[in-house]
Amino acid sequence: MTGVAFGEFLDTLKYLVRRPSVVGAEHPFFLTLKRELDELGIETTLYEGVLFARGRRPASGALSAHIDRHGLICTGPNEFQYAAFLTQNRADLKGNSVAEQTMNTISERFAGQAVQAYEPWSGTYLGLGNIEKAYICPRRNNLIFEVKGLEYLLPGTPVAFVDSLRINDGMLSAQLDNVISAAMILHLYRSGYEGTAFFTAQEEAGKSWRFVLEWYRRFDGATDRLLVLDTSPFPDRAAADAQDLVLRYRDANAVFNKTFTEEIARRCDRLGIRYSFKDRYIAAQNAHLASGGTASSLGSTEMGRLAAEGTLQGTTLQLPTTGYHTVSETVRTESVKKMLHLLADLYL
Repeated sequence: MTGVAFGEFLDTLKYLVRRPSVVGAEHPFFLTLKRELDELGIETTLYEGVLFARGRRPASGALSAHIDRHGLICTGPNEFQYAAFLTQNRADLKGNSVAEQTMNTISERFAGQAVQAYEPWSGTYLGLGNIEKAYICPRRNNLIFEVKGLEYLLPGTPVAFVDSLRINDGMLSAQLDNVISAAMILHLYRSGYEGTAFFTAQEEAGKSWRFVLEWYRRFDGATDRLLVLDTSPFPDRAAADAQDLVLRYRDANAVFNKTFTEEIARRCDRLGIRYSFKDRYIAAQNAHLASGGTASSLGSTEMGRLAAEGTLQGTTLQLPTTGYHTVSETVRTESVKKMLHLLADLYL
Protein backbone atom coordinates (compact mmCIF):
# COMPACT_ATOMS: atom_id res chain seq x y z
CA MET A 1 0.00 0.00 0.00
CA THR A 2 1.40 3.40 -0.97
CA GLY A 3 1.84 6.14 1.57
CA VAL A 4 -0.73 8.25 -0.29
CA ALA A 5 -3.33 5.47 -0.18
CA PHE A 6 -2.72 4.80 3.51
CA GLY A 7 -2.95 8.51 4.24
CA GLU A 8 -6.35 8.54 2.55
CA PHE A 9 -7.43 5.60 4.71
CA LEU A 10 -6.31 7.44 7.86
CA ASP A 11 -8.33 10.49 6.79
CA THR A 12 -11.39 8.25 6.44
CA LEU A 13 -10.78 6.68 9.85
CA LYS A 14 -10.28 10.07 11.54
CA TYR A 15 -13.55 11.27 10.04
CA LEU A 16 -15.55 8.23 11.15
CA VAL A 17 -14.06 8.02 14.66
CA ARG A 18 -15.46 11.46 15.48
CA ARG A 19 -19.01 10.46 14.52
CA PRO A 20 -20.88 8.79 17.40
CA SER A 21 -22.48 5.37 17.01
CA VAL A 22 -23.58 4.11 20.42
CA VAL A 23 -24.97 0.58 20.37
CA GLY A 24 -28.73 0.86 19.85
CA ALA A 25 -28.43 4.40 18.41
CA GLU A 26 -26.45 3.83 15.21
CA HIS A 27 -28.82 5.51 12.73
CA PRO A 28 -26.79 8.75 12.25
CA PHE A 29 -23.67 6.68 11.55
CA PHE A 30 -25.57 4.56 9.03
CA LEU A 31 -26.53 7.76 7.22
CA THR A 32 -22.90 8.94 7.22
CA LEU A 33 -21.75 5.69 5.59
CA LYS A 34 -24.67 5.72 3.16
CA ARG A 35 -23.81 9.19 1.94
CA GLU A 36 -20.15 8.28 1.45
CA LEU A 37 -21.06 5.12 -0.50
CA ASP A 38 -23.79 6.84 -2.53
CA GLU A 39 -21.23 9.43 -3.65
CA LEU A 40 -19.05 6.59 -4.92
CA GLY A 41 -21.93 5.23 -7.01
CA ILE A 42 -22.33 2.16 -4.79
CA GLU A 43 -25.92 0.95 -4.47
CA THR A 44 -26.99 1.09 -0.82
CA THR A 45 -30.11 -0.01 1.02
CA LEU A 46 -30.82 0.63 4.68
CA TYR A 47 -32.75 -2.03 6.57
CA GLU A 48 -33.48 -2.43 10.25
CA GLY A 49 -30.08 -3.00 11.83
CA VAL A 50 -28.03 -3.23 8.64
CA LEU A 51 -26.81 -1.04 5.78
CA PHE A 52 -26.31 -3.20 2.69
CA ALA A 53 -23.89 -2.09 -0.04
CA ARG A 54 -23.75 -3.68 -3.49
CA GLY A 55 -21.02 -3.08 -6.03
CA ARG A 56 -21.14 -3.86 -9.77
CA ARG A 57 -20.01 -7.47 -9.22
CA PRO A 58 -21.84 -8.52 -6.05
CA ALA A 59 -20.68 -12.14 -6.27
CA SER A 60 -17.02 -11.09 -6.08
CA GLY A 61 -16.98 -10.72 -2.30
CA ALA A 62 -19.07 -10.48 0.87
CA LEU A 63 -17.74 -8.44 3.79
CA SER A 64 -19.32 -7.59 7.13
CA ALA A 65 -18.41 -5.22 9.96
CA HIS A 66 -20.42 -3.98 12.91
CA ILE A 67 -20.54 -0.21 13.32
CA ASP A 68 -21.78 0.16 16.91
CA ARG A 69 -19.48 1.32 19.68
CA HIS A 70 -19.80 1.35 23.45
CA GLY A 71 -21.41 4.29 25.19
CA LEU A 72 -24.20 5.21 27.60
CA ILE A 73 -27.96 5.63 27.47
CA CYS A 74 -29.83 8.10 29.66
CA THR A 75 -32.36 6.02 31.63
CA GLY A 76 -33.82 8.62 34.00
CA PRO A 77 -33.17 12.00 35.63
CA ASN A 78 -29.38 12.32 35.60
CA GLU A 79 -29.11 8.51 35.38
CA PHE A 80 -27.02 6.73 32.77
CA GLN A 81 -26.44 3.04 32.08
CA TYR A 82 -24.02 1.09 29.87
CA ALA A 83 -25.76 0.89 26.51
CA ALA A 84 -24.61 -2.59 25.44
CA PHE A 85 -25.97 -4.28 28.54
CA LEU A 86 -29.12 -2.21 28.47
CA THR A 87 -29.78 -3.46 24.91
CA GLN A 88 -29.50 -7.05 26.08
CA ASN A 89 -25.86 -8.03 25.76
CA ARG A 90 -26.09 -9.59 29.18
CA ALA A 91 -29.40 -11.16 28.19
CA ASP A 92 -27.64 -13.07 25.43
CA LEU A 93 -27.30 -15.34 28.49
CA LYS A 94 -24.93 -17.78 26.88
CA GLY A 95 -22.17 -16.48 29.13
CA ASN A 96 -19.58 -17.00 26.41
CA SER A 97 -18.97 -13.49 25.11
CA VAL A 98 -15.88 -11.58 26.12
CA ALA A 99 -18.09 -8.65 27.19
CA GLU A 100 -20.15 -10.81 29.55
CA GLN A 101 -17.01 -12.18 31.14
CA THR A 102 -15.30 -8.80 31.58
CA MET A 103 -18.17 -6.59 32.77
CA ASN A 104 -16.91 -6.67 36.36
CA THR A 105 -13.44 -5.49 35.37
CA ILE A 106 -14.20 -2.43 33.26
CA SER A 107 -16.05 -0.06 35.59
CA GLU A 108 -12.89 1.81 36.69
CA ARG A 109 -11.89 2.64 33.11
CA PHE A 110 -14.36 5.47 32.69
CA ALA A 111 -13.68 8.00 35.46
CA GLY A 112 -12.85 11.37 33.91
CA GLN A 113 -13.98 10.37 30.42
CA ALA A 114 -15.58 13.17 28.38
CA VAL A 115 -18.90 12.23 26.75
CA GLN A 116 -21.24 13.82 24.21
CA ALA A 117 -25.00 13.43 23.91
CA TYR A 118 -26.70 13.32 20.51
CA GLU A 119 -30.16 12.97 19.03
CA PRO A 120 -30.55 9.27 18.04
CA TRP A 121 -32.06 9.82 14.58
CA SER A 122 -30.51 12.99 13.21
CA GLY A 123 -27.24 12.81 15.13
CA THR A 124 -27.66 16.42 16.28
CA TYR A 125 -25.22 17.33 19.05
CA LEU A 126 -26.99 17.85 22.39
CA GLY A 127 -24.19 18.66 24.81
CA LEU A 128 -20.97 17.68 26.53
CA GLY A 129 -20.45 16.04 29.92
CA ASN A 130 -17.89 14.22 32.02
CA ILE A 131 -18.10 10.83 33.75
CA GLU A 132 -17.38 11.26 37.45
CA LYS A 133 -17.98 7.69 38.60
CA ALA A 134 -19.03 4.26 37.30
CA TYR A 135 -20.14 1.31 39.40
CA ILE A 136 -22.07 -1.94 39.10
CA CYS A 137 -25.59 -1.95 40.50
CA PRO A 138 -26.16 -5.53 41.78
CA ARG A 139 -29.95 -5.15 41.65
CA ARG A 140 -30.01 -4.14 37.97
CA ASN A 141 -26.84 -6.05 36.98
CA ASN A 142 -25.57 -3.14 34.92
CA LEU A 143 -22.96 -0.42 34.99
CA ILE A 144 -24.38 2.85 36.33
CA PHE A 145 -22.64 6.14 35.53
CA GLU A 146 -22.65 9.47 37.30
CA VAL A 147 -22.21 12.18 34.64
CA LYS A 148 -21.72 15.88 35.26
CA GLY A 149 -23.10 18.36 32.73
CA LEU A 150 -25.91 16.34 31.09
CA GLU A 151 -28.54 16.55 33.83
CA TYR A 152 -31.16 17.88 31.40
CA LEU A 153 -31.25 14.87 29.04
CA LEU A 154 -34.40 12.84 28.47
CA PRO A 155 -34.47 9.04 28.88
CA GLY A 156 -33.45 7.20 25.73
CA THR A 157 -30.80 9.74 24.71
CA PRO A 158 -27.52 8.12 23.63
CA VAL A 159 -24.26 9.44 25.09
CA ALA A 160 -21.03 8.64 23.24
CA PHE A 161 -17.45 8.79 24.45
CA VAL A 162 -15.69 11.83 23.00
CA ASP A 163 -12.99 10.41 20.77
CA SER A 164 -10.42 11.17 18.11
CA LEU A 165 -7.74 9.12 16.36
CA ARG A 166 -4.26 9.35 17.89
CA ILE A 167 -1.15 8.34 15.94
CA ASN A 168 2.01 7.83 18.01
CA ASP A 169 5.14 5.69 17.67
CA GLY A 170 3.72 3.43 14.99
CA MET A 171 0.43 2.93 16.83
CA LEU A 172 -3.17 3.98 16.18
CA SER A 173 -5.43 4.57 19.18
CA ALA A 174 -9.14 5.34 19.55
CA GLN A 175 -12.29 3.36 20.27
CA LEU A 176 -11.37 1.26 17.25
CA ASP A 177 -13.88 -1.55 17.77
CA ASN A 178 -15.24 -1.54 15.18
CA VAL A 179 -15.11 1.74 13.30
CA ILE A 180 -11.72 0.74 11.89
CA SER A 181 -13.32 -2.14 9.96
CA ALA A 182 -16.03 0.14 8.57
CA ALA A 183 -13.29 2.52 7.43
CA MET A 184 -11.46 -0.37 5.73
CA ILE A 185 -14.53 -1.42 3.77
CA LEU A 186 -15.22 2.16 2.70
CA HIS A 187 -11.57 2.48 1.62
CA LEU A 188 -11.85 -0.78 -0.35
CA TYR A 189 -14.84 0.56 -2.27
CA ARG A 190 -12.89 3.73 -3.07
CA SER A 191 -10.05 1.51 -4.31
CA GLY A 192 -12.26 -0.45 -6.71
CA TYR A 193 -13.95 -3.20 -4.65
CA GLU A 194 -17.13 -4.31 -6.48
CA GLY A 195 -18.56 -6.89 -4.08
CA THR A 196 -21.11 -6.58 -1.29
CA ALA A 197 -20.81 -5.41 2.29
CA PHE A 198 -22.93 -5.42 5.43
CA PHE A 199 -22.57 -2.70 8.06
CA THR A 200 -24.39 -4.02 11.11
CA ALA A 201 -25.85 -2.57 14.31
CA GLN A 202 -25.87 -3.86 17.89
CA GLU A 203 -23.01 -6.34 17.71
CA GLU A 204 -22.01 -5.29 21.22
CA ALA A 205 -25.55 -6.28 22.25
CA GLY A 206 -25.23 -9.70 20.62
CA LYS A 207 -27.73 -8.92 17.83
CA SER A 208 -25.83 -8.01 14.65
CA TRP A 209 -25.78 -11.56 13.29
CA ARG A 210 -29.58 -11.59 13.25
CA PHE A 211 -29.67 -8.60 10.89
CA VAL A 212 -27.31 -10.30 8.41
CA LEU A 213 -29.24 -13.58 8.61
CA GLU A 214 -32.52 -11.72 8.07
CA TRP A 215 -31.09 -10.06 4.94
CA TYR A 216 -30.12 -13.41 3.40
CA ARG A 217 -33.45 -14.97 4.30
CA ARG A 218 -35.26 -11.97 2.82
CA PHE A 219 -33.81 -12.85 -0.59
CA ASP A 220 -33.46 -16.62 -0.10
CA GLY A 221 -29.69 -16.16 -0.41
CA ALA A 222 -26.67 -18.00 0.94
CA THR A 223 -22.89 -17.80 1.01
CA ASP A 224 -19.99 -19.75 2.45
CA ARG A 225 -17.43 -16.94 1.97
CA LEU A 226 -18.65 -14.17 4.25
CA LEU A 227 -15.63 -12.39 5.74
CA VAL A 228 -16.32 -10.62 9.05
CA LEU A 229 -13.82 -7.88 9.97
CA ASP A 230 -13.21 -6.92 13.59
CA THR A 231 -10.63 -6.29 16.30
CA SER A 232 -9.32 -8.96 18.68
CA PRO A 233 -8.26 -8.16 22.26
CA PHE A 234 -4.93 -9.18 23.79
CA PRO A 235 -3.76 -8.59 27.39
CA ASP A 236 -0.60 -6.64 26.56
CA ARG A 237 1.54 -5.31 23.71
CA ALA A 238 3.85 -8.33 23.68
CA ALA A 239 0.91 -10.68 23.11
CA ALA A 240 -0.68 -8.38 20.50
CA ASP A 241 2.58 -7.81 18.63
CA ALA A 242 3.28 -11.54 18.29
CA GLN A 243 1.20 -11.48 15.09
CA ASP A 244 0.09 -9.00 12.43
CA LEU A 245 -3.42 -10.40 11.98
CA VAL A 246 -5.73 -12.79 13.80
CA LEU A 247 -7.63 -15.66 12.16
CA ARG A 248 -10.03 -18.20 13.67
CA TYR A 249 -11.12 -21.73 12.94
CA ARG A 250 -14.06 -21.35 15.31
CA ASP A 251 -15.58 -19.53 18.27
CA ALA A 252 -17.70 -20.75 21.20
CA ASN A 253 -20.72 -21.20 18.92
CA ALA A 254 -19.55 -22.96 15.76
CA VAL A 255 -16.72 -24.03 13.46
CA PHE A 256 -16.03 -21.64 10.55
CA ASN A 257 -15.39 -22.43 6.87
CA LYS A 258 -12.01 -24.19 7.15
CA THR A 259 -11.31 -23.99 3.41
CA PHE A 260 -11.79 -20.21 3.33
CA THR A 261 -9.83 -19.75 6.57
CA GLU A 262 -6.87 -21.70 5.23
CA GLU A 263 -7.01 -19.85 1.89
CA ILE A 264 -6.55 -16.61 3.83
CA ALA A 265 -3.70 -18.18 5.82
CA ARG A 266 -1.95 -19.17 2.57
CA ARG A 267 -2.32 -15.65 1.22
CA CYS A 268 -0.78 -14.34 4.45
CA ASP A 269 2.16 -16.73 3.99
CA ARG A 270 2.66 -15.53 0.42
CA LEU A 271 2.46 -11.85 1.43
CA GLY A 272 4.77 -12.23 4.43
CA ILE A 273 2.03 -11.48 6.95
CA ARG A 274 2.35 -13.05 10.39
CA TYR A 275 -0.87 -14.49 11.79
CA SER A 276 -2.22 -16.55 14.66
CA PHE A 277 -5.45 -18.44 15.30
CA LYS A 278 -7.29 -16.93 18.27
CA ASP A 279 -9.12 -20.14 19.13
CA ARG A 280 -5.81 -22.00 19.37
CA TYR A 281 -4.27 -19.15 21.39
CA ILE A 282 -7.13 -19.29 23.93
CA ALA A 283 -7.01 -23.08 24.10
CA ALA A 284 -3.25 -22.95 24.80
CA GLN A 285 -3.77 -20.31 27.52
CA ASN A 286 -6.48 -22.44 29.14
CA ALA A 287 -4.28 -25.55 29.00
CA HIS A 288 -1.68 -23.80 31.16
CA LEU A 289 -4.09 -22.54 33.82
CA ALA A 290 -3.20 -23.24 37.40
CA SER A 291 -5.51 -25.57 39.30
CA GLY A 292 -8.76 -23.75 40.08
CA GLY A 293 -8.17 -21.01 37.49
CA THR A 294 -11.01 -19.69 35.36
CA ALA A 295 -10.83 -20.70 31.71
CA SER A 296 -11.28 -18.02 29.05
CA SER A 297 -14.14 -18.31 26.60
CA LEU A 298 -13.47 -18.87 22.90
CA GLY A 299 -15.71 -15.82 22.46
CA SER A 300 -19.04 -15.29 20.76
CA THR A 301 -18.66 -13.67 17.32
CA GLU A 302 -21.03 -12.55 14.58
CA MET A 303 -19.62 -15.26 12.29
CA GLY A 304 -20.06 -17.97 14.88
CA ARG A 305 -23.69 -17.15 15.51
CA LEU A 306 -24.37 -17.13 11.76
CA ALA A 307 -22.54 -20.44 11.21
CA ALA A 308 -24.47 -22.04 14.07
CA GLU A 309 -27.71 -21.31 12.20
CA GLY A 310 -26.51 -23.56 9.36
CA THR A 311 -27.42 -21.23 6.47
CA LEU A 312 -24.31 -19.07 6.14
CA GLN A 313 -20.60 -19.74 6.43
CA GLY A 314 -17.36 -17.84 6.20
CA THR A 315 -14.59 -16.77 8.54
CA THR A 316 -13.19 -13.79 10.44
CA LEU A 317 -10.21 -11.51 9.97
CA GLN A 318 -9.18 -9.41 12.96
CA LEU A 319 -6.66 -6.83 14.09
CA PRO A 320 -4.80 -7.61 17.34
CA THR A 321 -5.36 -4.78 19.83
CA THR A 322 -4.86 -3.79 23.45
CA GLY A 323 -7.13 -1.54 25.52
CA TYR A 324 -10.26 -3.34 24.27
CA HIS A 325 -13.57 -1.48 24.76
CA THR A 326 -11.93 1.82 25.67
CA VAL A 327 -11.14 5.00 23.75
CA SER A 328 -7.50 3.92 23.96
CA GLU A 329 -7.81 0.66 22.05
CA THR A 330 -4.48 0.45 20.23
CA VAL A 331 -3.22 -1.36 17.14
CA ARG A 332 0.12 -1.31 15.32
CA THR A 333 0.00 0.79 12.16
CA GLU A 334 1.86 -2.03 10.39
CA SER A 335 -0.96 -4.48 11.21
CA VAL A 336 -3.51 -2.13 9.66
CA LYS A 337 -1.42 -1.75 6.50
CA LYS A 338 -1.05 -5.51 6.20
CA MET A 339 -4.77 -6.10 6.67
CA LEU A 340 -5.54 -3.61 3.92
CA HIS A 341 -2.91 -5.29 1.71
CA LEU A 342 -4.47 -8.70 2.35
CA LEU A 343 -7.99 -7.43 1.57
CA ALA A 344 -6.71 -5.88 -1.66
CA ASP A 345 -5.10 -9.21 -2.55
CA LEU A 346 -8.39 -11.01 -1.89
CA TYR A 347 -10.77 -8.63 -3.64
CA LEU A 348 -8.93 -6.19 -5.91
